[in-house]
Amino acid sequence: MNFFQKIVSAFTETHPAILIVEFLALLVLFYFMMRVLKSNNAELLNILFAIFVVITGVIFIFIENINNFIYVLFPLVYVLAMIVMFSTEIKRTIWNLSNKKNIDVRHLDVASDRANTKECINEIIKALQNMSKNDIGALIILGSAPIPNSILESGVHMDCVISAALIESVFFPKTPLHDGAMIIKGNKILSAGCFLPLSQEVNIPKDLGTRHRAGIGITETIDVTAIIVSEETGVISIATGGKLKRYADSEMLRQTLKTFYEQENND
Repeated sequence: MNFFQKIVSAFTETHPAILIVEFLALLVLFYFMMRVLKSNNAELLNILFAIFVVITGVIFIFIENINNFIYVLFPLVYVLAMIVMFSTEIKRTIWNLSNKKNIDVRHLDVASDRANTKECINEIIKALQNMSKNDIGALIILGSAPIPNSILESGVHMDCVISAALIESVFFPKTPLHDGAMIIKGNKILSAGCFLPLSQEVNIPKDLGTRHRAGIGITETIDVTAIIVSEETGVISIATGGKLKRYADSEMLRQTLKTFYEQENND
C-alpha cells in the first residue's frame, strides 16, 4: 500500500468527525507543549520534536502493513515525556492561564529606582539575618510576576516601604501575621499573612514543614522567588522554579535580591 492509499484508508476507515476532533486535540496539545518549551528556553527540543515527526512520517510512508496509529503514537510518547520533564513549567503556565484576573503588580505604584534598590536589599538581608539568628520563621515572596487576587486578598494589605524593623515585626512570634507569607514588589511590602498553595512534591525532605512547602509551592505555579527562614533551625532557604536551595548566606541572598531588582528596573 503506497502513501496515498494509506491516507485514503485512514479517512475511510474512521468517521471524519472523529478524525477532525482527534486532529484538533493533537494540534492543541502540540502547540501548548511547544509554547511551554519556548517560554523555558528549550527551543532545541522543539527542533528534535519536528525531526521526530518527520522520521515517524517516513516510517509511515515506506513500511508496509504498519498500523496508522503508529504515526500518532510516537509524537504522543514524546509529548508525554516532555510533560514529565517540564511538569513544574506546565503547572505554572496553566495557573497563569486560569488566573486572568490577577493583580499585575508591575502596574502598581511600587517603583524601585536604582537609588533605593541598595537600601531595600540591605534592609531585607538585615531582617533575614536577624530572624535567622533568633530562630524566627519567615516566608518572603519577591513578586516578579502578576500575583493572583486569591493570594493577595488572603492576607492583609500593607503597601508599606520596606524596612528591616517592619519585616521583623510582621514575623515576630504570636503576632497575627507571622504564619503567613509577605509579598514584596519593588520598594513596597504589598501584603502580609498571605496563604500560599502547598507543594505536592513527594521528595521534599521530611524535616521541612508547611512554610517550606508553601514557598516551594508558589514557585511551582508562578514566576516568583521565595525566601524562607526556618523556625526550628534558623536556616535560610531560597526557592525558585519549584527547587529549593538551603543554607543561603549573605552573598547568595544579595545576589538573589540583586537579580530580582535588576528585573524590576528593566520592566
